Formats: sequence, structure tokens, C-alpha cells
Amino acid sequence: MNPLDAQAFEALLDNCADEPIRFPGAIQPHGLLVTLSLPELRIQQISANVQALFGLHANALLDQPLAMLTGPEAAAVVQQAAGVAEPMEVPVLELNLQGIRYEGLLHREHNVLVLELELKPDEVEFNTTMAKVRNLSRMLQRLQAAKTLPALYDICVKEIQALTGYDRVLIYRFQEEGHGQVIAEASSPSMELFNGMFFPASDIPEQARELYRTHWLRIIPNADYQPVELVPRLRPDTCEALDLSGAVLRSVSPIHCQYMKNMGVLSSMSISLMDGERLWGLISCGHRQPLHVPHELRMACQTIGQVLSLQISALQTLEISRQREAKMGALERLNTAMVSNPNTVFDGLAQAPEQLMALTDASGVAILEDNVLRRYGQCPPADDIRTLYQWFKDSQQSVFSTHCLSTLYTPAAQYKDIASGLLAMTLPKPVDNAVLWFRAEVKESIPWSGDPSKPLNLEPSATGMRLSPRTSFELWKVEMDGISSKWSHGDVFAANDLRRSALENDLSRQVVREQQAVRARDELVAVVSHDLRSPMTIISMLCGMMQKAFSSDGPHTSRRITSAIDTMQQASSRMNVLLEDLLDTSKIEAGRYTITPQPLDVSQIFEEALSLLAPLAMDKSVDLTFHAEPGLKINADPERLFQVLSNLIGNAIKFTPAQGKIGVAAMSNGQDIVFSVRDSGKGIPAEQLPHIFERYWTAKEGNAFGTGLGLYISQGIIKAHGGQLLAQSKPGEGSEFRFTVPQIA
Repeated sequence: MNPLDAQAFEALLDNCADEPIRFPGAIQPHGLLVTLSLPELRIQQISANVQALFGLHANALLDQPLAMLTGPEAAAVVQQAAGVAEPMEVPVLELNLQGIRYEGLLHREHNVLVLELELKPDEVEFNTTMAKVRNLSRMLQRLQAAKTLPALYDICVKEIQALTGYDRVLIYRFQEEGHGQVIAEASSPSMELFNGMFFPASDIPEQARELYRTHWLRIIPNADYQPVELVPRLRPDTCEALDLSGAVLRSVSPIHCQYMKNMGVLSSMSISLMDGERLWGLISCGHRQPLHVPHELRMACQTIGQVLSLQISALQTLEISRQREAKMGALERLNTAMVSNPNTVFDGLAQAPEQLMALTDASGVAILEDNVLRRYGQCPPADDIRTLYQWFKDSQQSVFSTHCLSTLYTPAAQYKDIASGLLAMTLPKPVDNAVLWFRAEVKESIPWSGDPSKPLNLEPSATGMRLSPRTSFELWKVEMDGISSKWSHGDVFAANDLRRSALENDLSRQVVREQQAVRARDELVAVVSHDLRSPMTIISMLCGMMQKAFSSDGPHTSRRITSAIDTMQQASSRMNVLLEDLLDTSKIEAGRYTITPQPLDVSQIFEEALSLLAPLAMDKSVDLTFHAEPGLKINADPERLFQVLSNLIGNAIKFTPAQGKIGVAAMSNGQDIVFSVRDSGKGIPAEQLPHIFERYWTAKEGNAFGTGLGLYISQGIIKAHGGQLLAQSKPGEGSEFRFTVPQIA
């Protein structure tokens, strides 16, 4: 095909894919279709064959009551059926029109009622049909008794062929790649056999599959028909084409009719097979001669299709359960290997490579962790595996599988003989990590019905080039390369479950390591605090002794030594405070901070605080006041509570300018005592306020010697009491810290 023909072919193929099969504007001629307004039942559209069937002109019937077409008695039957809330529950209507018996089918379509009329079978044919239908329960019992999927398929095609008389009945299953395969067939001796053959996806375009997904059945009694147009062509109320998706009489694509003829059949019926909401496949029936299957038999076949769909889903679910169960022993052994290894989960898996390969029936497996790559069985070269891992990592999938790797990842063609199939998993870790299972290439000859590379033909017509369906359905074998055997649901499940176990084990190890690190840190802080406290005490005592030996009123040298001793004593005191803070912080973080609560009188606490902190306020000319409601009693640790008060009041004194005010108060709110420390300082900037209780946070100005642990520890102390410590502040107006402590009744 030259480039111009190829472009024309692609354009026509796009047009074919966009063909409005739901809105053909016409019906098949074996019945009559009329649309009716609701609730008046006035005729909106009618098929043009009304004149041939009833001797009435289509245009003369438009906007007339239905009775003009059917007579009042039949119109009343339709009117009564139209009143049913759910039209799907309306049985087929028996209507007598001009002395001829018709079957009427009703459905609603976007605010209009669609009535389809088909001739009712004569008495002999009707009795034969009903006799077959009465055997439906026996057929369904046979389907439900099937223990395997192949047995289920075989029963189904044979029963439907016996029920309908079609020359060929087959089950066609859609594959993941889009094409389909015939997996069961019942055919008369004169028919070409298709069992086991593959058909290209283009044989059933996507829009046709969507119709099959939403509607159970489609019938074509005679592919050699002339479509009957609707009058008018468009709906009068919307000026749009009528959606005929739900119409039994819907006209089908001319390309499909030609496809049927090329296949050697003139009539067909298709029944959808569903797996939940997904179109799983079709029951496809074909006959060499025209054949109209009565409505009752069609409904029986539809019921068989629905039961078969349920059975397929049930047996597939059972098979999936069997596959999963078969993997559990290997998964448990691999989990034990991961748990028992003292290093990492990947080291544990590396101790059981044979079990790891057997888990997914792989021919090779690679285990990657950071710079370490271990390979077992048949694997690509190490550099290729690392490059493949990066490609898999970029896909951002935690578990990935394919049986045709080179079609997705071109470099894999270099090692397709040993790695055409890939199943891979990775854990969310900061280092590169993965388990990659490989399957070797399987040389396979796929039987196609005709040349799959030519699903459609391009041929000349009176209006130019046009598409036509392929004319050959003969066996066409295609040698497939670059593919492996498919990973089963059980294989993919095993990879996911192994990943889950590995993730749980890895997280457990991380928790243990973090707990050990916390314990080691706590022990270090405790040892350092204890070991430093003694020499710091000695330094402080020596400083006191040295101060007695030197006078600040003595000579210049003596004054310098006295000043240095004062500095040393201040530094040692600060060091002792810091050690205490670090020890408290360690206990808070580890969740081991404890208090010893006892009954306390709030007024007494305030008196002690005033006597100790008032001198600090006086040195800075800050007015410090305490006020407590009479008789307040709390249950608290006196040493720790005073630590909180002194920290909050000390901060207030530090950040309040001279002549400022600090008010300390306590009041009851019913259950708790609310303490507040309010100052008239410069306040805390809004952007800093959310961070003041964080570890090591200090104000940027006016706090050169702060450790940033005071408020963090204070909050921990109040939480240990079962209360809360909160802060409010407005720059330029001051700050207020509030905390609660349980009240004693």
C-alpha cells in the first residue's frame, strides 16, 4: 500500500470507528417502529414500511393518536403498559392489528415511548417455541451443575444451538490486548470451524462493544435487507436523531452485514456475556439462510447468557481463590525468611531464591537493594537490569506485570529470549530496591481467522475508495516472538502479598531501630547528665571557696580574679539548668515523663512564687502582682508546677520593659483551675506564635542565653497533669499564657 492509500485507509478507518451505529435513522424491515409522546401517545416518528404493512401513509399519521394506527383496543393496551413505572418489567404485548397478530415491545428513550411491532408466530411455530422454552429450567440446571469453565462453555453452545436451530453457535472471549478468541463452538457439519482461532479487535469496534456492554441481545434475521428509514428522519421535539440503542429492530452497519456475508452467514444473533460491568465476551450465533428467532426464544437465550455470565464470574472467582490458596505456603516460607534475617528483608529473600522463583513460576529473579544486585536463574545482564529498574521505577507502579516486555520497553528486545515476561515489585524506600521476576520467551504459533494485518480491505467504489470487510477467514498462523507465558492472577497476587509482607517487616525493623536509637539517646543523656552533675557541683563549690579568698574591693588583680570566678559560677549554674532541661526533654519525647501530684493550695503556691520572683521584677522596675480566687485547691506536682510558673513569669519579666506590668491569676472554670500569666511586653509576632512550644525555639531578640526548651518542657509538664498550655499575643500589647490543672472539689 503506497503512502497515499495508507492515509486514505486510516481516514476511512477513523470514519468507520465514528459511524453513528446508535443513530442509524432506520430499522430492519422485519417489523415496524413508532415513537409516541408521553403521556398523550401521539405518533412522533414512524418507520416508512407502515404503508406496506398497513396501507397507511407515514406523514398522515404524524402527531396523530396511536389509535389511528392500531385501533382503540390495541391503543388501550399500550396506554396501560405505558403507565408501568419501570418499562423493563412490561411483558411482550399481544396486539391484534387489522386481523393480524403482532407482538409489541416497549421501552422509553429520552422522553418518548418506543413501540416495536413484530409478527407473532403462527400457532404451530408458537407451540413449538413454547415447548422449547418450557425446557429452559432444565438447561439452566445443567449450566449451574458445570464444575469447570470448559464444561460450562460446551453445555451453553450446544443448548443454544438446539434451542434456536442456528448452524453455528460459538463463545467469543475478549482478550486484554483487544482481540478475541473463540473458546467454544457447536456447528453443523457444513460450517467452517473457528474454535481456538483469534479474531482482530477491529472485527468488533469499540462503539459496538459498548452497545454489547449496555444491551444484552442483538439480532439480524437477514443480512441481505434494505434499511427502512424513519419518518421524519429526526425527532420533531429535539431535531436530533433517535437513539435506537435499545431497539430490537435497529438497523446495523452495512459493513457488518457484508462481513456476515463474507463469513458465509445471512442471519445472526449475539448475546452479551458480562463480568460485572465489564464486557467479557459474546455468544455469537450464525445461520447460512435467513432465520428469525421468535421473541420468547430470544428471551430464553438471553436468560442463558445472563446465567452463563454469573457462572463464569463465580467459577473465575473460585479459580482465583484456588490460585491464591496455592501461593500461601510459599508466601509463609518467604515471610519466615524475611523475619528471621537480622539484616534487611531483601537479605532474607536472597536466602531463598528457589522458593522466590517458584512463587511466580519464574525462570529467573533479581533482587536489587541500593548498590547490591543479586541474580538467580536466567536473568538479563546486571547493567540491563539496573536500566530496566529505572524504567519500571519511572512508571510509579508498586507492582508491574507484562508478558510482552519488549513491546513496552524496546531495549528488552536484546534479551527477550530470557526475559520476555516481567513481574516486578518495589518498596517505598529512599534507596533503589526491587524484586524482578523474569520469564523466558515462548515461541508460539497463534491461529488467526484470516490475516490479522488486513482486518479490512480498501476497494474502489462509485464515490471513491471505501472500506470493506475482509473476505478471508481461513486459518492464518502467525509466529509470535518476544512473549512469555502470561502471569496468572495468582502470580500477581503473590507479588502484591509478598510486597505487603516485606513492607510490614521493613516498617517493623524501622520501628525497632528507632526505638533502640531513642533508648540509646535517653541512656546517653541520663549518663551524661549524671556524670556531669558531680563535676559541675565541685566547680561551683570551688568557685565559692575562691570567692572567699579574693575580695572585689582588693587590688586590680584580685578584682579580675573575682570577676572570672563569678562568670565561672554563672556558667556552671547555667550548665546544671541545661542538663536538667535535656533530661526532662528526653523523658517527654520517650513518653516516660512522670509527676507526683498531691493536694495543693493555690494561694500558698502564689505566696512562694512572689517571694522568689518579686526581686527579679523589682530589679527591672516591673510591677508583678498575683491574684487567686479564695479556696482554690488543685492536685499537682508542686516542684513541676513551680517550674512552669517560674518559667512563664521569668520569660514575662525578661521580655517586659521597665515600668511594665505582669499579672498572675488563677480562677475556676468548674472542673479545672485556669492559671494565666499576662504581661505588657512587646508581644510575639504572629508568624512566630505557632512555633513557641517547639523544641529549641527561641525568640530572635532579647534572649541570647535561652535554650529553647523552657516552653517545650512546660507544655510537657502541663500535659502530664492532664491540662493544656496555650498562648495569645498581640505585638505591642503583650502576651498571655494560660494553662489548666484539675481542681479538687
